[in-house]
Amino acid sequence: MKSKVQSLRAFLASAGRLALVEVADTKGSTPREKGAFMLVSQAATFGTIGGGQLEYIAIDKARQMVGSSPSPLGGGSAGEAGRPRFADAATRRPLTDPPHKGEGKEARIGFDEVCATLDVPLGPEIGQCCGGRVEVLIRIVDAALTAELIAAAEAEEAHLPHVYIFGGGHVGQALAATVALLPVHGVVIETRVEALEGMPETVERRLTPMPEAEVRNAPAGTAFAVLTHDHALDFLIVAEALKRDDAAYVGMIGSKTKRATFTNWFLKSADGTEAELARLVSPIGGDAVRDKRPPVIAALAAAEIVTALVVHNTAPNADHEVQHKMMAG
Repeated sequence: MKSKVQSLRAFLASAGRLALVEVADTKGSTPREKGAFMLVSQAATFGTIGGGQLEYIAIDKARQMVGSSPSPLGGGSAGEAGRPRFADAATRRPLTDPPHKGEGKEARIGFDEVCATLDVPLGPEIGQCCGGRVEVLIRIVDAALTAELIAAAEAEEAHLPHVYIFGGGHVGQALAATVALLPVHGVVIETRVEALEGMPETVERRLTPMPEAEVRNAPAGTAFAVLTHDHALDFLIVAEALKRDDAAYVGMIGSKTKRATFTNWFLKSADGTEAELARLVSPIGGDAVRDKRPPVIAALAAAEIVTALVVHNTAPNADHEVQHKMMAG
């Protein structure tokens, strides 16, 4: 399993001189929230601050700094007490580089060799219609900032919500691929070794003869998606998951008939209650879209899971910082 922290470490180690581009403040409607960031080298980027002309402008400025800055380990040109030396008055640079017909429109920039701020209005002058305003802070990455970025990524990763996918069949593979793109810790659990082949490298894989036991050891707030090759196994796993009143989501693939069969078994043979049963989402993905292709089912199920995780993490007793980190990405 390759984590986001590992990807970040690899980028930091291989990209050469870098700039950190961070959303420092926002007003009105903006594509990303305060704290969103990306890393920029001369040849590559890592992360995003929302795309569009805002990101184009920020990358352009960051690459100017990366190409002209002295080594950040050599002290740079920081002013007294280590503070960046900003110009007394903000300089102005015509936006002639971005491919947009915004002649005469400018972004305000304050900068020195190692730090810059951009105050960008998200209006028609730069080809965006968000209507808000974004202040972007750009800093050359030094050893201290590298350590800070890694520590923050490790803390965020430790608090990611878990999504357990039981079953690595066609829908399981598609759901794993979708979950791999989300700010969650994805886990695929199977009894068949061959079913775990080809899973995304950012998703954890577990081979076990007793998948239902994994439910008992899952962290609080986990989302459980059950879609194995065996209906009886599905029932055992779902029954265990419904006993977890701290689960964020319990979903089972199948038809209305399968749900009815499970309901009868759960209430009569598994000591289940109506209250527990009410938490079951089945069929997963709902029935508004009548398309049974695995990628479609996976997309619909992923939307359900993300919604459930956000609702669970914004409950009165939830950790709001965890929820913010999950969605900030």
